[in-house]
Amino acid sequence: MTGQALDTASSRRSTKARLGEYKRYWDEERETMDPKKREMLILDRLRRQLSYVYDKLPFYRAHYDEHGFKPDMVTSLEDFTTKVPIITKKMLVEDQAAHPPFGSYLGASREELIRIHGSSGTMGKPTMYGVSKDDWERAGEFSCMALWCAGIRPDDVVHISLPFTLFFGGWGVLQAAEKLGACSFPAGTMIATERQLELLGNLSCDVIIATPSYVQHLASKAKGLGVDPGYSSVSLAIMGGEAGASVESIRESMRLAWGDIGLVDVAAGSTSELYPFTSNIGCLESEGGVHLFQDENYTEVVSKEDPNEPVAPGTSGAVVATHLWRHSQPMIRFWTGDEALLDNEPCRCGRSYPRLPNGVFGRLDDMLVVRGANIYPSAVESVIRDTKGTGAEFRIYVDRTADLDEILVEVERAADLPSEQAPQLQTLLEKQLKMALGVRVPARIVEPSTFEQQTFKARRVIDKRTQRR
Repeated sequence: MTGQALDTASSRRSTKARLGEYKRYWDEERETMDPKKREMLILDRLRRQLSYVYDKLPFYRAHYDEHGFKPDMVTSLEDFTTKVPIITKKMLVEDQAAHPPFGSYLGASREELIRIHGSSGTMGKPTMYGVSKDDWERAGEFSCMALWCAGIRPDDVVHISLPFTLFFGGWGVLQAAEKLGACSFPAGTMIATERQLELLGNLSCDVIIATPSYVQHLASKAKGLGVDPGYSSVSLAIMGGEAGASVESIRESMRLAWGDIGLVDVAAGSTSELYPFTSNIGCLESEGGVHLFQDENYTEVVSKEDPNEPVAPGTSGAVVATHLWRHSQPMIRFWTGDEALLDNEPCRCGRSYPRLPNGVFGRLDDMLVVRGANIYPSAVESVIRDTKGTGAEFRIYVDRTADLDEILVEVERAADLPSEQAPQLQTLLEKQLKMALGVRVPARIVEPSTFEQQTFKARRVIDKRTQRR
């Protein structure tokens, strides 16, 4: 990466130019529709989906019968929230275990599938997702509207630094960017940061799509190499996979590093179940937050204690999401575990969708999001318990050093394991963690009785990121 390659700030596209050079909306009629008219459309789609999943998908029929629910009980959006039972990740995992590989909620024949993806397996065995050809094409068409809202234009070169693995990750973004007409550079996450910086400059990329922490890390690494990222051609950063892109302090630090660029949040939730159907995305005319494209995927914010109790706009609550048209593995009132608040105030961009003004800003369960990867402490514990030579206690430390989240697991060795065998145990444990979680998790072996024994509501996670906010 050379200074000459980065010296393009004078030709960097301004936010004003992005908004003015092309049409303002991808689908103006739809995006600026009267909210009351849209609600009628949403209700119609919800009722159709409820009938479909009850009639065609055994998973939903059994679940609804167990709760005494029938689709014809929904005659309003309020009915939908207060009467339809939620589904959870645990339920989906258990159903796939009983009906491998896709569970009893696939909704498509093997011949209709065009893609198979999966979760990172952080609750054990990866959850598999089959996507039909019709659903994949619909996702791409809608995601064009979402990326247009975020500011991507046909003459952009888009650097995508999201995973291209079993997880949906960057695949949906890549498809949408290509459909929109932009030039995509799918760098992925396996290329070293220094190399990514070199390519980012040499290719004069206009847009980068990555996690917030990686966008910050790129800037930090560039400065360490003696290069000012503020002189790059990058004029727009679209960030998802973890919270942060709507946090004011983080946005300020990004602009200090990158200069006056557009910053857009993608709060699609922290679960694979909703990908690649990204429906919650920000625009260039608001400082943080995301639009909820409710006529595509219907998002509710409900009580954290009772998922059938709605909360007023402006009140923090739990996020529940529903696919309005997806037929292959549709999620109907899926409990994401995310925390957010909803705002119905109009955005200056003119889109009439409600917003999550702070994006997704918290988790209601114990899942850790580290560099965009979902890691459950229970999955870490399962690996430790299954590894011979480990002791009774362990701790999981998560912190932010420089610009990236870091995780470390400290594990007591068993009292009967000789201390000289600790290095071999560490190597084995790191290998087992990588196999189970799909990401590298460093481990350190400590002496027996290092930690206080946990006996009730164990607290073994020390997340220092929360202490720094």
